[in-house]
Amino acid sequence: MSNPSATAPEPIEVKRRDFLYIATGIVAAVGAAAAAWPLIDQMNPAADVLAAGGPLTVDLSSLAPGQQIVVMWRSKPIFVVHRTPENLKELKDPSLLARLRDPNSDNMQQPTYAKNWSRSLKPDYLVLVGICTHLGCIPEFKPKPGDLSPTWPGGYLCPCHGSKYDLAGRVFQNVPAPMNLPVPPYRFEGDTKLIVGENPTGENFTMSEVETM
Repeated sequence: MSNPSATAPEPIEVKRRDFLYIATGIVAAVGAAAAAWPLIDQMNPAADVLAAGGPLTVDLSSLAPGQQIVVMWRSKPIFVVHRTPENLKELKDPSLLARLRDPNSDNMQQPTYAKNWSRSLKPDYLVLVGICTHLGCIPEFKPKPGDLSPTWPGGYLCPCHGSKYDLAGRVFQNVPAPMNLPVPPYRFEGDTKLIVGENPTGENFTMSEVETM
């Protein structure tokens, strides 16, 4: 017999999981590694929200220049980077552009509003689908210039087969990956509220338009 005084259980709020992505491959002293280009936690939505493909709201107010967070949208990792003035200057360097396979983003790997020199709505913030366009591995964040080689400008390294991308997600020449990293649909509300999965007013880009994933 049921207890009439018992109350129905309250709905359990599914807490979003924290993800801490640590840049790998740095084998220098622990103190130096901890001080350089730190990453921060970012909470992710419940699994049912991800499966439905609904928009994801990300607060960027605590994302410092030089940092990256990784969130999940439609079960895909989304890289969000707060680029520094030095990063932005490097993206326009002719010597870097000459080393890229698609420096002008001619392949359909981004919405039209991100087909520009920074591949973004706001140059300070980079938003990418973090899946290598070769075989679908997750590239590692390697933002420190010179980290991989004396001429390394900062960017991403795919640990599986060595594909490299700059800090606009543009792929280098002579690597297995054929395309730049995709840019998902997104927009901003105010200065630091990012909405992944929604376009700015008047735009209708979807991930089905991306050439290669």
